[in-house]
Amino acid sequence: LAGADGVLPFGISRLFAGLVFCLGLILVIVGGAELFTGNTLIVMAWAAGKIRFRDILRVWTIVYLGNFVGAVGTAALVFLSGQYLSGKGQTAIVALSLASGKVSLPFDQAFFLGILCNVLVCLAVWLSFSARTVSDKVLAVIFPISAFVAAGFEHSVANMYLVPLGLFIKQWAPAEMWPLVGADPSLYAPLTWPNFLISLVPVTLGNIVGGAGLVGAVYWFIYLRPKRRRRQRSGKSLDRAQQLENAN
Repeated sequence: LAGADGVLPFGISRLFAGLVFCLGLILVIVGGAELFTGNTLIVMAWAAGKIRFRDILRVWTIVYLGNFVGAVGTAALVFLSGQYLSGKGQTAIVALSLASGKVSLPFDQAFFLGILCNVLVCLAVWLSFSARTVSDKVLAVIFPISAFVAAGFEHSVANMYLVPLGLFIKQWAPAEMWPLVGADPSLYAPLTWPNFLISLVPVTLGNIVGGAGLVGAVYWFIYLRPKRRRRQRSGKSLDRAQQLENAN
């Protein structure tokens, strides 16, 4: 995909990137792993009174830290494998450009891009709940995830991989790579570890608002809260009918 830049039209290359990215959520859903962005949906259980709010914070913290370690560790393995040198170094340039762009986003823009991203991610997870087979789950994931990647929305866990990979390349790539790709580390000055950690804040908050607020809370309100009220009304109707029967 890195080598396809400039060869394929912009939209087509982004769409292909989205299709490839789907593999991550497919592995999570089919393999039974935990993903922070998908776990924002557990607010539905809290709203239904099944868990306490501190349980939400505990799960989110554990999963977020686990995702962070796993993503950064995967980035390190990819760097050590030398895969970033594929395509005559074009993969390295794309990784550096993506990482530098992500840490340079203004706070408000990153926040809203995070909201839009996790709305689609959580809708993909929600759709997978209705699946009866593995094929159904895969199909449910493909379209929402492809859409968020093609649109350029921000995913906190994806950034935990993409930005560290760019940082590893910038700091530890062999000196002979830079003339090969026609670039210089100074071109990516914003790409630092402090900027990476700061950039995670708005994206993470946006992911929480998008997943917990715009998907989890909305679906709870539609499917759970009205049912409770209907049960209460139904119970009152039965009580009234019983009173009338006793009066007769």
